[in-house]
Amino acid sequence: MLTPGFFRSPPCRSEFEHFLNRENQLGRRDLILPVYYVNCPVLNDEARRESDLLAKTIGGRQYADWRELRFEPFTSPQVGKTIARLAEQIVQSLERDAPVKPVVVEAKVSEAETGSNAAAIPSKSGEAATEMPVTSRGPAEKTEPRTRVVDALHRGDHLTLTDALSATEPGDRILIRPGLYKEGVVIDKPVEIIGDGELGEVVIEANGKDAILFQANMARIANLTLRQTGGGNWFCIDITQGRLDLEGCDITSQSLACVAIRDGADPRLRRNRIHDGNQGGVYVYANGQGTLEDNDIFANAVAGVEIISGGNPSLRHNRIHHGKQVGVMVGADGHGTLEDNDIFANTFAGVEIKESGNATLRRNRIHDGGGTGAFVHTNGQGILEDNEIFANARAGVEIRGGGNPTLRRNRIRDGKSGGVFVHNDGQGTLEDNDILANAFAGMEIKEGGSPIVRRNRISEHAYQAIWVYDGGRGVFEDNDLRGNTRGAWNISTDCQDKVIRERNKE
Repeated sequence: MLTPGFFRSPPCRSEFEHFLNRENQLGRRDLILPVYYVNCPVLNDEARRESDLLAKTIGGRQYADWRELRFEPFTSPQVGKTIARLAEQIVQSLERDAPVKPVVVEAKVSEAETGSNAAAIPSKSGEAATEMPVTSRGPAEKTEPRTRVVDALHRGDHLTLTDALSATEPGDRILIRPGLYKEGVVIDKPVEIIGDGELGEVVIEANGKDAILFQANMARIANLTLRQTGGGNWFCIDITQGRLDLEGCDITSQSLACVAIRDGADPRLRRNRIHDGNQGGVYVYANGQGTLEDNDIFANAVAGVEIISGGNPSLRHNRIHHGKQVGVMVGADGHGTLEDNDIFANTFAGVEIKESGNATLRRNRIHDGGGTGAFVHTNGQGILEDNEIFANARAGVEIRGGGNPTLRRNRIRDGKSGGVFVHNDGQGTLEDNDILANAFAGMEIKEGGSPIVRRNRISEHAYQAIWVYDGGRGVFEDNDLRGNTRGAWNISTDCQDKVIRERNKE
């Protein structure tokens, strides 16, 4: 499918030259089917074609003309079947060493729908032409972005990404061919940067600077390996404003975090590997926002994701694991929404909320950690709903130091210690949770801990459902406390008058 911009680009002409050479070797001219995506003047104008041999060759093979139409008609199943049929015919002819039959081109579109425009749909010889209603939007020129090629082996337009960025105009595309490019770059205009090769073949490596400093309103980076190798306090990618689409990259840092999001920036990070950060994986601060989806975030030295100082990102469907400290840390007035993430095998807590941090966690799996599943302390808050919290080395949920989260409909189970541990003036509201089969008590409350516990099922524990001692207190209503090895309650004498129990099943 040809557009004016694509036809002018070196990659397009290189492809066509390759196919023409192949055709010549095979002794026939049947491998190329030009389909004009939009009106392409250099191919439509006979006089201009005469001055360009390749344009003349391609222009004379037009099987279908989609002039002045947008892309929607090409999504028709009939068009796809027709081209597939034509491709099969070409393959069969090559196998039989026979010429390809001519293709009939015809289209019927009512003038009421399209005026004088018509879409040509090729059909197999001998079959009736297929009518396809097409919604025309009138004449429209859509130009492909100009592409600049970076190649360290002198086979492109530029030797470095820095040179290419200096030469690009807003909206240009930069294609980087395989190689190691030792440079740090500043992106201050809307561009698209794509690695041309398998992940790991195109490497941008910076020492003593950020590998990428993003200072534009928007841009896209895809399929690069990005490394920050030290030399001071630098991020691998520092996103300071705008919306950067960062997709399918491998990102590491031997200095600060792999990715920083700050100052109101609102990027989209999708399907990246973010790992082995000397401090952390993703650091969101100073009112940074952003959406992180389907990333693999692992083996970072501090937090896989750290959110502070008004940071408020959304995390969905990420794997955050094998961190050397915490999976996700929300603190110092940080916020955030975590949904459907798999957070596991981190050395300390799976999720930590502290210092007035206030996050929302829904439908996450938080498991197999070396510490607590969810740890809320030092006036941290948060809403935890419908999460699976299981098989952690310490309590499934720990609340202390003025922490005051709300837990609803979570399954807190199979912990190697207790289910929920509330102490040192921790609070919290627990409603409609299943707290099951933890190795110690279902709930342990002491030292001024004071939760509100309603309509929970606390069962299958090796000790009591609820153990209150050393000044603990709380309100317990409508809970099902049956099925624990040592009964429903263990309340020390000093706490008897501090515990309110109503309508519990024991």
